[in-house]
Amino acid sequence: MSVSQLRPNMDFWAERVDLAAAFRWTARLNMHEAVANHFSLAVNPAGTRFLMNPNQRHFARIRASDLLLLDADDPDTLKGPDAPDPTAWGLHGAIHRHVPHARCAMHVHSIFATVLASLADSRLPPIDQNCATFYNRIVIDDHYGGLAFEDEGERCAAQFSDPKKKVMVMGNHGVLVIGATVAETFNRLYYFERAAETYIRALQTGRPLRILPDDVAEKTASELEAYPEQDIRHLAEIKAILDDEGSNYAS
Repeated sequence: MSVSQLRPNMDFWAERVDLAAAFRWTARLNMHEAVANHFSLAVNPAGTRFLMNPNQRHFARIRASDLLLLDADDPDTLKGPDAPDPTAWGLHGAIHRHVPHARCAMHVHSIFATVLASLADSRLPPIDQNCATFYNRIVIDDHYGGLAFEDEGERCAAQFSDPKKKVMVMGNHGVLVIGATVAETFNRLYYFERAAETYIRALQTGRPLRILPDDVAEKTASELEAYPEQDIRHLAEIKAILDDEGSNYAS
């Protein structure tokens, strides 16, 4: 039996395992930020109850059983002994209260996405297939207001009004990616970081960019959105690798 098949007596075990695997792989790819940054996953139909990483826990150590189960409508969440990070609560609580299509939300300060967020023009032109994935599908936040406590979290959540746009380049901050599942959201986060890296490295050459025409970029983005099961297979392979290594992520 693989590690991911073990099922302690906890609610939402499969969801916990998926989210824990995403934390572990994000750390392995060096897309984490020490003991900061946070992922969440809604587990009830309304989207207001959600799993999230505990306060100040390194992504490389997070286990399925460590994840907090929170209620976005509970005003006393930060008063308990296992209270989440206040900025994680501010951002993810707002997302799960106000953005019903955001079942999963992942926020990181990954290197290349953050470089993009630091440019005066944070648009991502479609210069390759990965970049084209996000054509007309990015929200750019130009109004960073400090740490994502509750007011800032509410402001950020309000910018996800268009369900087509599932990536927010958080100007002067990092990136926030949303989706329907852990697999979908992590896959999107992974490819956004790869796309940002391609663009930043292309800029570093100082040579003219080869930008796809709008119609080709939109066609590519639509085709990739409909591509069958890549996100599911991606996460399944990550869990298989972790299981083969004897990781305790699913404990």
